[in-house]
Amino acid sequence: MKAACAALAGLGLAAAACFSERAGGPIAAGAAECRVPVTVIDSMHVVVAIRNFAFVPDSIAVPTGATVTWVNCEDVGQEPHTTTSDASGVWDSPDLNSGARFSYRFATAGAFPYHCTPHDFMKAKVIVQ
Repeated sequence: MKAACAALAGLGLAAAACFSERAGGPIAAGAAECRVPVTVIDSMHVVVAIRNFAFVPDSIAVPTGATVTWVNCEDVGQEPHTTTSDASGVWDSPDLNSGARFSYRFATAGAFPYHCTPHDFMKAKVIVQ
């Protein structure tokens, strides 16, 4: 839980809103301790977890100007993921290893479907209102 909260705090987000589904016990150094089902931190900041080869949640609605942060919550050693807009040139994260994050600010309204480049079955959508 501390690592998940630290990750969110590092984003400047309200760490009190985070929690972990993992039971207590030792955690390997560098492990992604972010079983983050938290989505809305506040009206302008939303977190999407990447877990079990899926974006959680897979559809979100945000206001214009909001920032979405994707956090790779896969176990250490799992293949990296990306968050990549289906429309060319909108956003394309680098490979996100376990524990890594990527943020994008949505300045215009519209529907923005996206996917994970290495795992094209991973699909989701951001709706900006």
